[in-house]
Amino acid sequence: MELCNCVEPAWPPDDLLMRYQYISDFFIALAYFSIPLELIYFVKKSAIFPYRWVLVQFGAFIVLCGATHFINLWTFSAHTRAVAVVLTVAKIFTAVVSCATALMLVHIIPDLLSVKTRELFLKNKAAELDREMGLIRTQEETGRHVRMLTHEIRSTLDKNTILKTTLVELGKTLSLEECNLWMPTKNGQELQLSHTLRQTDFGLITVPIHHTTIKQVFSSNRAVVISPNSPVCISRPRQGKYVIGDVVAVRVPLLYLTNFHPGDWPDSSNRPFALMVLMLPSDSARRWHVYELELVEVVADQVAVALSHAAILEETMQARDLLMEQNVQLDMARREAETAICARNDFLAVMNHEMRTPMHAIIALSSLLQETELTPEQRSMVDTVLKSSNLLATLINDVLDLSRLEDGSLELDMNTFKLPQIFIDVRNLVKPITSLKKLQVSLTLAPGLPPIVVGDDKRLMQTALNVVGNAVKFTKEGSISIKVCLERPEHTVDPLVPEFHPMQGEQYCYIRVEVRDTGVGLNPQDIPKLFNKFLQADSTTTRNYGGTGLGLAICKRFVNLMDGHIWVESEGVGKGTVVTFVVKLGLPEHPNELDRQSATLQQSTHLRTDFSGVRVLVTDDNGVNRMVTRGLLMRLGCEVTVVSSGRECLQVISQPGQSFQVLLLDVCMPDMDGYEVAIRIQEKFARHERPLLVALTANTDMATRERCLSLGMDRVILKPISLEKMRIVLTELLDVGSVNDNHWRARGK
Repeated sequence: MELCNCVEPAWPPDDLLMRYQYISDFFIALAYFSIPLELIYFVKKSAIFPYRWVLVQFGAFIVLCGATHFINLWTFSAHTRAVAVVLTVAKIFTAVVSCATALMLVHIIPDLLSVKTRELFLKNKAAELDREMGLIRTQEETGRHVRMLTHEIRSTLDKNTILKTTLVELGKTLSLEECNLWMPTKNGQELQLSHTLRQTDFGLITVPIHHTTIKQVFSSNRAVVISPNSPVCISRPRQGKYVIGDVVAVRVPLLYLTNFHPGDWPDSSNRPFALMVLMLPSDSARRWHVYELELVEVVADQVAVALSHAAILEETMQARDLLMEQNVQLDMARREAETAICARNDFLAVMNHEMRTPMHAIIALSSLLQETELTPEQRSMVDTVLKSSNLLATLINDVLDLSRLEDGSLELDMNTFKLPQIFIDVRNLVKPITSLKKLQVSLTLAPGLPPIVVGDDKRLMQTALNVVGNAVKFTKEGSISIKVCLERPEHTVDPLVPEFHPMQGEQYCYIRVEVRDTGVGLNPQDIPKLFNKFLQADSTTTRNYGGTGLGLAICKRFVNLMDGHIWVESEGVGKGTVVTFVVKLGLPEHPNELDRQSATLQQSTHLRTDFSGVRVLVTDDNGVNRMVTRGLLMRLGCEVTVVSSGRECLQVISQPGQSFQVLLLDVCMPDMDGYEVAIRIQEKFARHERPLLVALTANTDMATRERCLSLGMDRVILKPISLEKMRIVLTELLDVGSVNDNHWRARGK
């Protein structure tokens, strides 16, 4: 114990405290002096720090604090007054700087807090941009899959291939366990499983279209997550599965077209839908992402478009096949029609030639008999034969005209002619019959009628003569009036065709012809039958008045060719009939041209009765025609030579000393026809050296006449020929000249 009491501490307690304070001030000063160095380094390295001057001020505050503690080291021992003054000054500066720093911190702390807020905002923005970039990358990935799927889907336009390709590509892209497609049945009341991804033999599986799940999917245009236990998921295998994967279903619009009619596009409420079901793998934690649902929706739309294109292609192919089949049938029908037309034309041509040949003999011989001395009874018989023959010839012409009208081969022969003269001639032609029946016939030509018009004068005269002839035929007593005028808007129209309202023009006019009689009249219900061929309004009419029923049928077709209209009006049986027709005629550019042509034709108005010295060569392969034509010419005083073939004609005309003024040439002859004979004669002889070439033909079509004139023939005569007709032809030919030199060529054109 004593030993312990002898050990005394090295420093007294007060000295020990002073030493502890001394050491502490030293380390405090050292720390204070090191902090500014660190701040200087921080300011130097941090070029973007916004408060450098604050750091400088804070550094000065720390340096002063460190200096104060450092100077305070000398105060622990005896020190001079200078030390006390320095320490006091250091503390004053330290107090001032510390207060300034404290005040400054009050101002900069809100700024520092706002900087922190902006820092947090920027961090949030950066996080949002990261999410958007992730979405963009997801969308790009989705777009890449969609483009790939679209390319695969649209690489074909076969429905089954499109649907199977869609399921396979979706299965690869989304790693699906199963994917199937349900199509509506024909009755539209059920959905039937049509395609699956994994299974091939699934049989006939149907689900009612009114099922809750199906109605839920069909009511939305987005992909819908449905229950894995839904009946549309029946194709997924479930053995050994603990957790069933999520299932999504989406509707696929079906756009069906029928013959490409816009009205067949259904509206959205009635449009049929298919159902596409996609199933994620079972026993996994995977869920459907938004971008995957968007991918499914886009693919569903692309499938709808591809199916619509496939439907259009399918209907196009069906329409093409149907059109090809119809074209084949139409082509066969056209060929059959052409064959029938050719057969009919050949038959008509043969019958025309064969009928006109005996008619030529009958009419020619009858006209020759009229020139002989006959008893009254014989003359009456000959007149009857001649009239009957002329009626038969008219019937033949009507049948041929109707045939050409029906097949469209008959064309109008446009000429410039005097319009009033047509109706004057018609009146003069029916005058003998009306005088015999004691009927009054009046012709009224209204003021304002153009004296000269352009049209088919023959068809116009034939129409007018047919209508007037019917009026004469069906009128026993009373009168017949013919009124011709320009068509006016105030005139009555056909009640059955009220829309026919022709308007006059500068280069054309519409002529209205009205024929009114006091004859037997008609039942109004029988009027539509009048324009049917081979049909008359009343069967008793045929027995009482005769006729074939062709007249008005041909008139209607002639009027239609002249852009006109014809109709019949009658108040009833016994009350007469009014037949009206309107035709379109052209107006000539030079109305005086016809007067100059008529002056030339007036030389032939006086028919010659003596043709003595006129040498004529007749070429015809038919013996009867040769005999008849020779008889007509000899009766007129001509010197006649007859040959039976074209070659014989060339031999006779080429003999020295043989000079003929007229050559009558039958067009239809075997071996060498009249066309070839005319060509060879013109090749061999000059124009002034050869005879006048006259074609004899039974063909009434314009093509035959135009061909004869184009080959240089001077005249065309249509069989049968009477003595009077032969006299007129020879007079015009010898006095006027060739058709190719004057008015007749203009008519032929």
